[in-house]
Amino acid sequence: MASIPPPVFSIPPPLPPGWTEHMGPTGPYYFNAHTGESTYVRPLPAFPIIPQAVAAVPATAAVAGAAAAGPAPKKPKKEKPVVKTPIPGTEWLRVITNEGNTFYTHTGRKQSVWTVPDEIKEAVEQLEREEALKKAKEAEEAAKRAEEERAKEVERIQREVHEKVSKRKAEEVVPVDEIVVSKKAKVTGEAEDDDMGDDDEEEDDESEEEEEEWQREAAAQLAKEAEEEKRRQEEEKQRQEEEARKLKEAEKQKGMPQINMPERVDLSIDEAKALFKTLLREKNINPLHPWDTSLPLFVSDPRYVLLPSVSARREAFDEYCRERARELRESKVKVEKETLDPRQEFEKLLKEEVKSTRTSWTEWRRQWKKDRRFYGWGRDDREREKRFREYLKELGEQKRVAVLKAEKDFFALLKESGLAKPGAIWKDIKKHLVSDPRYDAVGSSSLREELFNTYIKAGASDAPAQSPVPGNASDSLSGQATVEDEEEKERRRRERKERAVRDREEKVRAERSKVEADIDRSKLGLTKEEGELEFRTMLTDAIRDPQVSWESVQPQLQKDPRFVNSPLPLNQQLHLFHAHVNALRVKHLANLHALFASNAPALNTPFTALPVASLLSSLPATKLGYSVEDLEREYDKWQRERWTEARAAFDQMLSENSFVEFWGRLGKMDAKGVNVSIKNEDLGDDEEEEQVDMKALAKNVDLKEMIKVLKNDKRYLVFDHVPEQREQWLRDYLSHLSAPTLSVHVPEK
Repeated sequence: MASIPPPVFSIPPPLPPGWTEHMGPTGPYYFNAHTGESTYVRPLPAFPIIPQAVAAVPATAAVAGAAAAGPAPKKPKKEKPVVKTPIPGTEWLRVITNEGNTFYTHTGRKQSVWTVPDEIKEAVEQLEREEALKKAKEAEEAAKRAEEERAKEVERIQREVHEKVSKRKAEEVVPVDEIVVSKKAKVTGEAEDDDMGDDDEEEDDESEEEEEEWQREAAAQLAKEAEEEKRRQEEEKQRQEEEARKLKEAEKQKGMPQINMPERVDLSIDEAKALFKTLLREKNINPLHPWDTSLPLFVSDPRYVLLPSVSARREAFDEYCRERARELRESKVKVEKETLDPRQEFEKLLKEEVKSTRTSWTEWRRQWKKDRRFYGWGRDDREREKRFREYLKELGEQKRVAVLKAEKDFFALLKESGLAKPGAIWKDIKKHLVSDPRYDAVGSSSLREELFNTYIKAGASDAPAQSPVPGNASDSLSGQATVEDEEEKERRRRERKERAVRDREEKVRAERSKVEADIDRSKLGLTKEEGELEFRTMLTDAIRDPQVSWESVQPQLQKDPRFVNSPLPLNQQLHLFHAHVNALRVKHLANLHALFASNAPALNTPFTALPVASLLSSLPATKLGYSVEDLEREYDKWQRERWTEARAAFDQMLSENSFVEFWGRLGKMDAKGVNVSIKNEDLGDDEEEEQVDMKALAKNVDLKEMIKVLKNDKRYLVFDHVPEQREQWLRDYLSHLSAPTLSVHVPEK
């Protein structure tokens, strides 16, 4: 039974019991203290359900009720575009509908969206700024025009007053005071005119100064009235705005469509969530701030109420935070990629982290492979490894130059000190040199001592120790002593030094080459297994034809960097290549044998009975490059192998069969000294006890009995095409059997 819809009230109906009205950030909301429910829609009181069978209300009452309730609600009009504004510099239009909603449409792609697209966001902001400036300018001009009109009106009134005053002065019959009263009557009203008229008749002798005072009072009164008129207009405007706001609220409470009210827009959950995220993005909400901190920044926006519940809003807020945080990280990475040079960052990483020439590429890559400075440069690890090894060489050269410079500076220190003389002891000399930085530049104490001894051997001392000679004695000895030429001595000394340095360099070079050889051998041992695995993978990827040769496949392999950079020697590469080709051949042969087995189930199937054309076109025969003769030769070989396997299986069947084994051996027993008999009761006959001769029974078990036992075995049936030969095999097997070894038990009597 249908219910009558609640009537539409011109004023809000009373709230149901338990509901209270409160003012929120976006307007009034309603709260039920009993149920804890809150809503922005004004709850209506419950109306009783009137049965249809109730007598109809009289026509007059219905008409009166309809008149009191007002006109029936009309069907809401369809939302249509009203104003279309082209966005400068783009193919987009901004469209405002008759409901006050705004959307954007692309004239070329015929695409419409409710939110501002990113590609025209700046253009839309510029257009809105220009419109805001234009509106502000128009409002300023309107205010200016209103001010000018008001000033003109005041000036007109003052001019009329002056004209009336002048006219009254010209009429001498009428007293001045009476004219004043009549003017006041026009300004203030008829009631004042009667009172003022009586007073002015009594004051006929007022002076001319009083008339001027009246004029001033009239001008002040006019200004006051103009101010009151202006204030009255402002109050009227405020009253109209208040009425419009109340009407708007009343329409909202009655459930009528409301312009620009998001809760009245028919949106899906996904659309509402998208608009809510757009609100958060426009407000530039920090994704790292919690919900409670960010809520005051956007709670007053009408789009806040698009989602139906607080939990849905928090879920959309969390999604926005995750998406926005990811966008910020990606933009930061993009900025870093644009601003930083990947090659320079890789070089910087090498300089900071590679301090020794013994650093291994594998260990260093494992440590830094997740660093952006590592994987940001280079096409692949091969290029990065190449630069790494070049840097190791550069680092080794730098260290070598630094070592040579330190040794040279150490020699200079010994020379400058003057203490390094033949016979000097290093322990005594180094106490005087330890404070000099050139002493510490040589990193090893043993190396310092070795350099000192080298310097002494090279004759580093500038001059032999001489006793002081008096001045007069030196003049007498100058002609007698033969002094070696100073230049020759300097040359010899320089040669000795250079020879010592060269010897030292040769020694360092030899030690360095030895260390590098050890490093290369260790690296070769570590990478040999990896190189072999990589070479096998390359062969699997590149070679799938079992008929190729090493010479024919080399041009193809030369293009693969795994072949060019392989650390394996040539003989090992050849070994791996042939092993791979043989594996391919064995694989295709196994597939070909499977085709043979499916087409030749019997051992006596001839080659002519096979579908030769189908076998030749099969993948295994094609890969192996077999002709009809090759295929027949392979089939014969396979049949021989198959015959051999079947023959071995036949012998195994005979050895496994206990019936053949028992009676065959029992028939070989010799009767000498052996009494082989069993009681009849052991055979299941209880009538009489008599002895049964087992040899006689064995003679009764002939070859046919054994064939009956074996005929159900597949290994026996496979030789049905050669029954005589099969029977001969069985006889040969029985003939080779030996008699069983018997144990003699003496029965107790």
